[in-house]
Amino acid sequence: MIKGKLITIEGPDGAGKTSVLEKLIPLLNDSVTQEIVVTREPGGVAISEHIREIILDVHHTAMDNKTELLLYIAARRQHLVEKVLPALEAGHLVFIDRFTDSSVAYQGAGRGLCKREIQWLNQFATDGLEPDLTLYFDVPSEIGLARIEANKNREVNRLDLEKIDMHQRVRQGYLDLAKEQPDRIVTIDASKPLEKVVEVALGSVLTLIKT
Repeated sequence: MIKGKLITIEGPDGAGKTSVLEKLIPLLNDSVTQEIVVTREPGGVAISEHIREIILDVHHTAMDNKTELLLYIAARRQHLVEKVLPALEAGHLVFIDRFTDSSVAYQGAGRGLCKREIQWLNQFATDGLEPDLTLYFDVPSEIGLARIEANKNREVNRLDLEKIDMHQRVRQGYLDLAKEQPDRIVTIDASKPLEKVVEVALGSVLTLIKT
């Protein structure tokens, strides 16, 4: 039985998700009694981290779009059963950096794969688990890519090699999802100063916890 809350963090490349989480989690630790678990996709557990290495390896440019999608789905399933579900069943507050929406945005809008089929695969992999809240950090592709270029400490992966039109399609895919599901997805302007972005994110999470 799920007693905890699932919060997913989404956004195009360069949206600053990692920076927000680094500041958000300490603030939440001071405000909530629940244990907080922070994890990521693809990854979070050993098997999924190995799959992550395959997906993001800059040498794997020949990877087929459907292969990419299926690898993400496989990593998602293992992560879910091994880490996410046990944490939710224990009543924890679980944050995942990327979840099902990322497949719709990246492999659907970005790669042009069928949205309906991606949603079916997500349903299959998660047994229908939906986030209680999704924080979508929105930033224009030009700003996001400029941030990546300026951040020399950031992991460079295969998706960073894509041209700007791919990133623009991904962003539009996220915006479409946010429009379709406004009750779940909170859109936050990630082009604003980090402190302001964190403030809005914190308010959204605390509102969820109080309901």
